Amino acid sequence: MTAHDLTLEGHGIRLTPAHPDDAAEAWALTDAAMWAGMTTPWPASAEAFAAHVERQRETPGMLAFTVRDAKTSGIRGSTTFYDYVPAQRRVEIGTTWYGRAFQGGRTNPAAKLLLLEHAFDVWGLNRVALRCHSRNDRSARAIQRLGAVPEGRLRRHRVNGDGSVGDTLYFSILREEWPAVRAGLEERLRD
Repeated sequence: MTAHDLTLEGHGIRLTPAHPDDAAEAWALTDAAMWAGMTTPWPASAEAFAAHVERQRETPGMLAFTVRDAKTSGIRGSTTFYDYVPAQRRVEIGTTWYGRAFQGGRTNPAAKLLLLEHAFDVWGLNRVALRCHSRNDRSARAIQRLGAVPEGRLRRHRVNGDGSVGDTLYFSILREEWPAVRAGLEERLRD
């Protein structure tokens, strides 16, 4: 799976297929500190960010999205489906980042609700996994606030963008947990 045409919209945001043309606006929302803990090095220029997006588009089993404001189309960040294995009815959600102005608000729960609805209700998957670097407490808390269940720590599982080796925390949402997770996300997004 490479470039895709899937667009998801709701709760004030729109997820559009990631494209290198978005790089200048998206890259301006990033910095090296917020990128820490990613498995890829921080793209230190708009051109490097465009190349990063192109690599995402070329990665089998990955659907990369630009997260936009539904009214203005302004970019808020990025997220992906990856390790999509239809025959096993599973996918992971990750490689997610948001500009600092959009962290801790409605953007992440809205994006995750759209992705989870698609995974469970359209694709009919049994499992959606999420993961983060073991030192990324903010992401781990955000994943658990979504309703994902901690599964454990994979030791020395990831090579970070800076070349260091770290542990990964894994979480999941199963099909039978989805109704409660959906209800929790919808409650968080009520105006």
